[in-house]
Amino acid sequence: MVSSQKSPPTTDAKMTERKARVQIRTASEAFADASPETPVSSGNRFARYREKIRRRELPTGSYHSSTVPRNAKERGRSARQLIGEFLQLLKPRMGTLIFALATATISTLLGLLPPAGTKLVIDNALGGQPLPSFLRGLSMMQTPLGILTSAVVFVTVVSTARIAIQLSGRWQATILTKRIQLDVRRRLFNHILRLPLHRVQELRSGAIASVLREDGGSVGELVFGLLYNPWRAMIQLTGSLLILAWVDWKLLLGALMLLPITYFSHRTWINNLRPQFLAARHQRAQTDAVAAEVFAGIRIVRAFSRQKRASARYIRENNFLARQELFAWWWLRVVELFWELALPIGSALLLFYGGHQVLNGTLTAGDVMMFMVYLLLLIEPLGTLSNGATAFQNSLSGLDRVLDLLAEPQEMAGDRNTMKMDPARVDGKMEFRDVSFRYSETAEPALEDLNLTVQAGQTVALVGPSGAGKTTLTNLIARFYNPTSGQILIDGQDLRDYDVESYRSILGVVEQDVFLFEGTVARNIAYSKRLATEAEIRAAADAANATEFIERLPDGFQTRIGERGFKLSGGQRQRLAIARAILADPTLLILDEATSNLDTESEQLIQRSLKRLTDKRTCFVIAHRLSTIADADLICVIENGRITQTGTHAELMQSGGRYRTMVEQQISLALGENPLRSLRPTEQKLPAPHS
Repeated sequence: MVSSQKSPPTTDAKMTERKARVQIRTASEAFADASPETPVSSGNRFARYREKIRRRELPTGSYHSSTVPRNAKERGRSARQLIGEFLQLLKPRMGTLIFALATATISTLLGLLPPAGTKLVIDNALGGQPLPSFLRGLSMMQTPLGILTSAVVFVTVVSTARIAIQLSGRWQATILTKRIQLDVRRRLFNHILRLPLHRVQELRSGAIASVLREDGGSVGELVFGLLYNPWRAMIQLTGSLLILAWVDWKLLLGALMLLPITYFSHRTWINNLRPQFLAARHQRAQTDAVAAEVFAGIRIVRAFSRQKRASARYIRENNFLARQELFAWWWLRVVELFWELALPIGSALLLFYGGHQVLNGTLTAGDVMMFMVYLLLLIEPLGTLSNGATAFQNSLSGLDRVLDLLAEPQEMAGDRNTMKMDPARVDGKMEFRDVSFRYSETAEPALEDLNLTVQAGQTVALVGPSGAGKTTLTNLIARFYNPTSGQILIDGQDLRDYDVESYRSILGVVEQDVFLFEGTVARNIAYSKRLATEAEIRAAADAANATEFIERLPDGFQTRIGERGFKLSGGQRQRLAIARAILADPTLLILDEATSNLDTESEQLIQRSLKRLTDKRTCFVIAHRLSTIADADLICVIENGRITQTGTHAELMQSGGRYRTMVEQQISLALGENPLRSLRPTEQKLPAPHS
């Protein structure tokens, strides 16, 4: 009879199965890491995170993008480098720092005097022993009560003076902290504003806000974590050691044994915390970015009923962050537990030794009590240095991330040879000579060997299929990028010879996706001209056919329109964008699908506005609705990154080719002729409608 039970697997079979499971798990984890769309539980991510900590594979350098950079470990800065960079930030305010440290020195030294009163009270006032020779001539200390009263008055006066001096110094140190935070955030904000466009988009708005708030703030905290508190601790430590040496040098040797313990605990334990703090800061930035992204696209989230998915994604990111922070918390608590055990044990041993010396008559009870008070004063700075080192590493990780961003090259940073552009002297003639461009992340060129001359005041329409290179060309005109090869000239001068910000002062842009700021209508129109008067704002609104709907709003030009102008319709937002461009009075104008996705009435109003806007300006217009660019001075058909046709509407219709085909297709669609009807049944790919 054959048994129905399976035979147990052999040892080799078990090992093979185990290896297969490991390979499957490793492959799935790699895929999960590579694909941000794959939901990975925070527990699995944390398990990999702990494994990286165990293997010391966490990046010691900072990173800000959504992906871990290559060679991140090589980008780490040593603590010495970071401290040097922070001291450079302090140079302009060195006077405030010196005052804060000087007052800290005085107040700390004053704090070392009151414990000496314990010896006077115990030995002289209560024990009846004679006073030291330098105090015997004082009349108020001739009786035990006088000694006791004098000691109390002395301690009160010195303590009051110490508190007043310390408070003034801490106030200046706090002011210095806030000034450093303001300086760092200002520098960081201005630098990010001038990073290359693709880099800003890679950072994500939520992550940028996190870096400005968290990392920029932690740099200022180094005033206390790196300088003020350690300085006070070192003064108190040195003073306590000198006084202990005067009382009993043997007791001092016992106290000195705590110093190497402090050093080695810092070297072997606390230094491992900074990579964890860096990782937690990176995760916090990504969590903020997820929240910002969800709420920026809240209409899409709700339209596709993805609230639960968005919430689950945010919760996963937050759970992983919480696990990281809790893991770091345990590392911090290990240091604290060590000191909470080591210091009382050491104090008890020293107290036993001191008591033994009293019993032998070598020391007085006052000596031992004074020694124990000074021992506490010695232990306090050791604990401050040890526990403060953890917060210090956290702040250093923030400084590391800030420096990492500040080290990134700015967008087309100029030099002393670049020229400032004078808008009054610009005619607006544009020339493109053998212009080619390739995005850094792609192998294929987006534009190739493009040649074009646009006379000042001409309107040039850019047409062609999606992805042909139209927007890329306008990006080059706006100097969001420089050509990979070739030249773009304005009035005969290469654009790269001009300072990029002064060049953009002659530029106006109206895009399909209009961006309006939270605030009033007037503020949004005046965004293009900082000192615009009310009359100029109203004139721009009139020219854009926007005054009529603005005056119907509850508060007219002072109506708040909400974030991104959500209280307005698409046509109203578009007219405000045109008014903003009219007020800027640009020499060069870029219109990117400015009339798409609008109803007929809104389009007619905006077309009239655009005619006023484009008058006597060099304009580049991107349009898929070809009826809107029939009056253009020049039409350029772009296909696969090359200009394949140029001419007026009439010339291109007569010559035939791609442009005429696109016009005929749009006319057919406008007349209601569905091109799908001409397809054979097997070519119709549309799914059948649901019943």
